[in-house]
Amino acid sequence: MKISEPTLTIGKLAQCAGVGVETVRYYQRRGLLAEPPATGGYRRYDTAHLERLNFIKRAQGVGFTLEEIGELMALNDTRDHHLARQLATEKIRNIETRIEQLGKVAEALRQLVHRCECGGQDMPCPIIRMALTP
Repeated sequence: MKISEPTLTIGKLAQCAGVGVETVRYYQRRGLLAEPPATGGYRRYDTAHLERLNFIKRAQGVGFTLEEIGELMALNDTRDHHLARQLATEKIRNIETRIEQLGKVAEALRQLVHRCECGGQDMPCPIIRMALTP
């Protein structure tokens, strides 16, 4: 949707961005989205607000926290692409570390499932035993 002038109410803005009104207000409180002045008792939003909301959603979709998104937006405003690349590279390393850790967890669970399948009915379940053992 292309909007050239401030014409959207907060409800319509939220709908266009696919978020709830409370999400818009939350982003405003966090300083991620500017709150336009009220005119005639209503705040009117424009394309820039919608683009910013869409950016926030995309950035969250690739794993950035709201704090990191705020940093990225500030860097974009100052055109500090080097630091933005650094933040993205660090995020990639964090994601790769989590993937490695989750792979280890999955392998441990596979082994427990295998032991459970191979154990007899008279033996305690290794999955439950693992969960009960500190």
